[in-house]
Amino acid sequence: MSISTFASGSFTYAQEAVWGKWKQWILLVVAYLITSFTLFLIPVFNGYVVSVLSGKTPAPEVENWGKLFVDGWKLNIVALIYMIPVIIILIIFGAATLPFVIAGAAMGDMTGVVPDQAIIGAIGELMAGLFIAFIIGIIISFIAYTGVVRFAKTGSIGEAFNFGEIFGHIGKIGWLNYIFAIIALWVIIFVFAFIIGILGAIPLIGWLISLFLGPPLSIFTWRYVAMLYESVPA
Repeated sequence: MSISTFASGSFTYAQEAVWGKWKQWILLVVAYLITSFTLFLIPVFNGYVVSVLSGKTPAPEVENWGKLFVDGWKLNIVALIYMIPVIIILIIFGAATLPFVIAGAAMGDMTGVVPDQAIIGAIGELMAGLFIAFIIGIIISFIAYTGVVRFAKTGSIGEAFNFGEIFGHIGKIGWLNYIFAIIALWVIIFVFAFIIGILGAIPLIGWLISLFLGPPLSIFTWRYVAMLYESVPA
């Protein structure tokens, strides 16, 4: 299957999930808002994402909110575990800036001026940490995409970290094909997000347009990931 097939199939899937189904669309927006405003503590929209990742066709109905909550928290746990290396790197480099901050503060107390070396050192350590964390995050995301699909299809959090199966499955797709497909997805998301941002600037109704386009974009994204996974036998 080609990237154009993934994109067109995912677009159709997302369109059919909401177009002409106003009740469904509104429920998705409600779930989206609940998840966002509670900072993923009530991750009901994430639970819906799990249904999409599991490969259900057509797009599932928004129902059984208790199950959506539980599945959403399982997805939260998977995401948090995958983020651990990035969090550790940020903590390490954040701690590494402390000597510069302390030294600068001490010199500032004595002279009234914070040395440029302290400022430059702190900024340098922070920027290095952010850069390394960004690169590690990208690398992890390639693995995590397949991991979350495995979790969604099996219902087992452990399968999200079955790296032997994950690497084997990506190998079947072809690493270059897989990476290129994910990068293409990121480009598509960026373009759509840019368009949504422009629409959001429309006075009075822009925010409402953006709000209603958020869930379909998310559905498109995760259906694309599911289709990429399903492009070869498990």
